[in-house]
Amino acid sequence: MRSTTMSRTARTLTAAVAATVGVLALAASTVATAAPAPAPAHRAPAVQAPALVCTVNDNGVNFRGGPGSQYPVLGQVNRGQNLNYRGRTGDWIMGDLWGGTTGVWIYIAYLDC
Repeated sequence: MRSTTMSRTARTLTAAVAATVGVLALAASTVATAAPAPAPAHRAPAVQAPALVCTVNDNGVNFRGGPGSQYPVLGQVNRGQNLNYRGRTGDWIMGDLWGGTTGVWIYIAYLDC
């Protein structure tokens, strides 16, 4: 009788192990076939407004290559021309002309900032 009991126990144990293996295999296949998480939505890079915009207040205003009258004149601008402010040295403003030259210097008296 002891042999029969061990035989049943062995069969029960074998069945339990087989069932556990089956469940684990099913779980593994479910994990392996799960749909990936959706990718995050891509956002367009933020366009940063300039900290300060200055406007030329006279016609025929020289813009120069440096902060002083000893620097070469690179060109002229007229009233209403906008400039993105980038810095200041003394009474000279450095910035980028809208639709034009960048890194230019204009005397502060000719700008409304």
